[in-house]
Amino acid sequence: MRKIEQYTQNDFTPVPSKFTVWRRTCVIWQFIQFLIINVKMTVLIVKSHH
Repeated sequence: MRKIEQYTQNDFTPVPSKFTVWRRTCVIWQFIQFLIINVKMTVLIVKSHH
């Protein structure tokens, strides 16, 4: 008979892919995302003032 082991916390820990790690550490990508969110917020604010 085989021993059944309990689940551990490491069984559920997600490991990010190489692409995900790149997106989190690339300064150029972060800057592009920063610009995109600022444009979206600016559009929202301009629309709300009319």
